[in-house]
Amino acid sequence: MIDFLLAPWELPFMQRAFAVATITGLVCGVVGVYVVLRGLAFIGEAVSHSAFPGVTLAYAFQGNLLLGGALAGLTTSLLIALVSQNRRLKEDTVIGVFFSCAFGLGLVLASTQEGWSTDLSSFLFGQVLAVGPEDVWTAAGFGAVLVAVVLLLSRPLVAVSLDRETARAAGLPVLRLDLTLYAVVTATIVMSLEAVGNILVLSLLITPAAAARMLTERLWTMTLLASLIGGTGALAGLYVSYAYDLAAGGCIVCVLTLLFTATWCLAPRHGLPSRLRRRTRPALASEAA
Repeated sequence: MIDFLLAPWELPFMQRAFAVATITGLVCGVVGVYVVLRGLAFIGEAVSHSAFPGVTLAYAFQGNLLLGGALAGLTTSLLIALVSQNRRLKEDTVIGVFFSCAFGLGLVLASTQEGWSTDLSSFLFGQVLAVGPEDVWTAAGFGAVLVAVVLLLSRPLVAVSLDRETARAAGLPVLRLDLTLYAVVTATIVMSLEAVGNILVLSLLITPAAAARMLTERLWTMTLLASLIGGTGALAGLYVSYAYDLAAGGCIVCVLTLLFTATWCLAPRHGLPSRLRRRTRPALASEAA
């Protein structure tokens, strides 16, 4: 067992993969808490897919794929935040419009590029085993900034998430907070692309926070648990990938899903046994009466 745990750390590329995956999992856990509280799981899917046209353009002009994806995702998220201020349109409706448009544009652009599928496969499926030393420092630096921003704005972000109209009446800058949250989510998703890729990035953002939500009602405890679940799940997923020679991104997502399933079944207050007990008590009381 000790040999199994230590063997991957003897390989430099695995050391870098462990570092990037763990950092990404920790950051996604923290940011994902506010996405889950806001009920904006769809925004993660929208931003990850809207990055596609930016990546395609960057590929066409031989630029940086992640930078191109970040600019496209940020532009789309800002447009969503602005248009969704119209109270006649629900936020998920606006997200659906821009998400489908951006992804469709990406497909059109990709169809004009010969051999694009091979070069863009790392964007779609991740390449955590191929990260370099500079990628580790970049992930650590960006991750620290994103976590700091979210924690500093924690109270107003929660207020807007729970009741936008009350927050607006209290004088909170709702639009600026929306723009900030969308920008942070976009940056987090782009940072996570190397670990799990465009297709699976939503799981890394949402699943740890959803699991933590099952375990506690306290915001700071939920944030801590989500980051621990995200980091631990990413680390464990890479071990599974190394042991069985499987896709790293897919293994990370599967491990996180197993952790969520475990919390859904076994959480002390909100797990399956607790819910079954609450359902049986009224039945027993009615029989006794």
